Amino acid sequence: MSDFVPPVDPSPPAPPAPVEPRRAAPPAPVARAAAAAAPRLAAEAQAASRSPYAGLATRALAFETDAIVVNVVGWAVAGIVTLGLSLLDVPAGVEDTLLALGALGGVLWSSGYFVFFWSTTGQTPGNRLLRIRVLDARTGSPPRARRALLRLIVLPLSAVPLCAGFLLILVDGRRRALHDRIARTVVADVADEPEPVRSDVTPRRAGRSP
Repeated sequence: MSDFVPPVDPSPPAPPAPVEPRRAAPPAPVARAAAAAAPRLAAEAQAASRSPYAGLATRALAFETDAIVVNVVGWAVAGIVTLGLSLLDVPAGVEDTLLALGALGGVLWSSGYFVFFWSTTGQTPGNRLLRIRVLDARTGSPPRARRALLRLIVLPLSAVPLCAGFLLILVDGRRRALHDRIARTVVADVADEPEPVRSDVTPRRAGRSP
């Protein structure tokens, strides 16, 4: 009997699979510093991308709010005056004169409303609600009464034709409408500013009852 010899595979053995080196984890202080800096960097990026001036939609909502306030007060006063005239025996000529004076008073009321708030704090009630403020473009402070009055007088120019003057807000670098350009004013977004604190108010001491 002859010994059986198994056949030998002539192909060389397969090389071992490469082992990827493990990446070293960043040191703990570096990881903690990066995690702590992430929110601050995100806030800075958001602030850099945000315009400091109010947009068209925000300004429109603020103006609509002011229009509601002006009209409600005007209608209430007109209703009281009309009721009083209906209860009194007033001659027709005097009644017509009173109605004309009432119409003039309505114009003065609406004009004074905007001029007063623009020239004092730069914020009408509607502007305060939407956190925007009318400012002098050169000084950065609320405009003087004459400039505020000029802004109100030329405001209708932004509505003709087809509100083209208001659409300038979409393309202007400081989001100015036509009347802003003429009056040299801007409308700033002050949503990130803290509420103003009156300097003539003394804070209460702890432990004392009012």
